[in-house]
Amino acid sequence: MSPRYVKRLLLFTLTAVLLGLSIQQGFGRAWQSQYTYALAPAAKAATDSAPKSAKPPASSQPDQVAPKPEALSKRVTEYHINVSLRDDIRYLDGQQTVTWTNPGKKTVSELYFHLYPNAFMSDKTTFMQESGGKLRSDKATEASQGYMKLLTLQTTEGESLLPRLHYVQPDDNNPNDFTLAKLKLPEPVAPGKTVTLQMGFEVKLPEVFARMGYSGNYVMAGQWFPKLAVYETAGTRGRTTEGWNTHQYHGNSEFYSDFGIYSVRIQVPESYTVAATGFQTKAVEKKDNRSTYQFYADDVHDFAWAASPDFIYYEDTLSGPGIPGVRIKLYLDPAHADLKDRYMHAAKSALSKYGQWYGEYPYSTLSVVVPPKGANGSGGMEYPTLVTAFAAETSNPGYSLERTVVHEVGHQYWYGMVASNEFEEAWLDEGFTSYAEDKVMASAYGLEANLPLEASYMTDPAPLKQPSWAYPSNNVYAENVYMRAKLVLIGIEKKVGEKTMQKIMRTYFQKYKFKHPTSADFQRVVEQVTKEKWTNYFDQYVYDNQMADVAVQSISVRPVEQDGTQMYESSVLFQRNGGYNGPIPVVLKFKDGTTIPKTWDPTESQVEYKVVHSSPLEWVAVDPQHTNVLDNKHMNDYMKADLSEATRTRWSLGVSNVIQGLLGLLGW
Repeated sequence: MSPRYVKRLLLFTLTAVLLGLSIQQGFGRAWQSQYTYALAPAAKAATDSAPKSAKPPASSQPDQVAPKPEALSKRVTEYHINVSLRDDIRYLDGQQTVTWTNPGKKTVSELYFHLYPNAFMSDKTTFMQESGGKLRSDKATEASQGYMKLLTLQTTEGESLLPRLHYVQPDDNNPNDFTLAKLKLPEPVAPGKTVTLQMGFEVKLPEVFARMGYSGNYVMAGQWFPKLAVYETAGTRGRTTEGWNTHQYHGNSEFYSDFGIYSVRIQVPESYTVAATGFQTKAVEKKDNRSTYQFYADDVHDFAWAASPDFIYYEDTLSGPGIPGVRIKLYLDPAHADLKDRYMHAAKSALSKYGQWYGEYPYSTLSVVVPPKGANGSGGMEYPTLVTAFAAETSNPGYSLERTVVHEVGHQYWYGMVASNEFEEAWLDEGFTSYAEDKVMASAYGLEANLPLEASYMTDPAPLKQPSWAYPSNNVYAENVYMRAKLVLIGIEKKVGEKTMQKIMRTYFQKYKFKHPTSADFQRVVEQVTKEKWTNYFDQYVYDNQMADVAVQSISVRPVEQDGTQMYESSVLFQRNGGYNGPIPVVLKFKDGTTIPKTWDPTESQVEYKVVHSSPLEWVAVDPQHTNVLDNKHMNDYMKADLSEATRTRWSLGVSNVIQGLLGLLGW
């Protein structure tokens, strides 16, 4: 999922004011940056080929593809679902047959189901309590109440199992949370054997503010059906014993599911067009003012769909290295109909680069849905083979349009195929996707990230490997699992080089696609590729909350006599205030124009350099090219020698703290 991006105008104003003040005080070098601030692109950007439009939508016809001949995943689950969107588009009526295969070596006597819409039942649910009734800047309204009711739950022989179902709250014991249910089976399931259940359910859709719901006549059905939890076998994600991985729906967390097969029949009012996970297997059936769509997907761990009578549909195909032929489907809100080329170009660029860099995209379709104005709560989200862009809020958006599409398509790899546990290790998805997103934006659009500025957002660093709900706020969660996690990956790249880092990322994807890896698995890949130990780095920046702040602590200059000549002894005290991140370049500039470069290896937290020179020291800069991407306090990287102690203290403490606080507020 994409975070909100910094309000550019306000940030530019703040930067300009601070830059002006810093120049007056001689701190100009501390703000040097190589960031490219691009203007908004033209409404019609060039594409590789013009997308083909079709009215009525070509999606009314089936896709000319078939299920894959060989399974890519274990396919632990199989869902056959019939769902109907009522004419008032406020309710879903569903029936599903779900089959679960026991992947372990022990007999299993219970199943766990995620009932995510129950997060919106009241303001007392865990999600609402933790989120405060909002996601990013989108807030719940009085109409944002929703729920899921299980109407029937029975065996294939017709035995009702509803009396055996009860709700559990393993994370916080909240009696008002009904997002996770435990079912005691009448007969246990032996290893390798299956159990099939039939379920009927009703979903009251909330007015969208958090991923799912309705807005006007638009519907986003995400996390909308009773979904089995993941049963982890011994060895999966470091487990020593097998068992269920069960968590409630939290304010920060996203999702974790097992791979399987989905066959879904979706009935909507006749005027509606449906976008969905997977590919369409039949032509749209129209009867009694209703339209019925049939979709199929395999080797995926979720199924989502969107519907609207206003969608303007375009499609094109993409083939190339790692992309063996993909039908890209674009479902546009009319307000952004003239931006179709930009959406298509972004989707193609992202899919092409990810396929080239990391590995094959094995699915035959990719759908991009653009929600209408006011439905941003459902925007910027990822589902298998389907992503949502941000809503059509402005007529000519800046590069946030492309960036959001590129980010969400990146999730097809780290969320979709690698399928990390977003409850417990969100950084393995969001951080990896943010890292890959930057690579595409630089390659396709020439946009280089301002890493020093982004590092300065880290006002509350926290360990990356921890449950999503353990972060004290959504801001802290977002700063760490998106931004800081990306910087940790870039920090690795800075040490090993781009070519080796690309090998690390590709090896990780190829080794762990469809396998639910952990942070430890990624560390092992880094060590295998580089043939070096990375325990110290991961302990500091993944398992702990370290940043790598280094600072010029103090400067003193005094005249000395050497061989009858007046010289100047300059003493500089350097301080490491965070984790160790390797040698740091240092530059000493003297008043006669002499520049002396040095390298400081801050294995110790403090070191004092003394230099005798014919001219007094003018200033000192630590890491002037910002090679240490994990340094989050650049205001202390530079100091003038002739600044009074009072002025130096006032700037280094007062202004630095103000800047860090303001940037933290603006960051998400």
